[in-house]
Amino acid sequence: MPSAGHAALLAEVVELRARSEQLGRALATRAVIDQARGMVMVLAPCSSERAWDLLVCVSQNCNIKLRDVATALVATTENETLPEPIQRELRRALRRLHAADRG
Repeated sequence: MPSAGHAALLAEVVELRARSEQLGRALATRAVIDQARGMVMVLAPCSSERAWDLLVCVSQNCNIKLRDVATALVATTENETLPEPIQRELRRALRRLHAADRG
């Protein structure tokens, strides 16, 4: 029969594994968002902060999670088609960005 100390240690190991997996997912998500941000910076061209704001705007206006918008944008580098709602909103956001720069 396991002792209370053994049970507590086992619970801590389970919690640490869960945290480790969560951190791994967060790092992977961050990498794809940073790649998409770089793509926007080249497309626009604009600063990193403006690229972030543009991606957030697209995400909110499409009601699609930021990591999913970023994943879809990065997938276009491998001949994937950008989903129409994201494509449409990205065009709008880029036009607004260019208009703000001219204004």
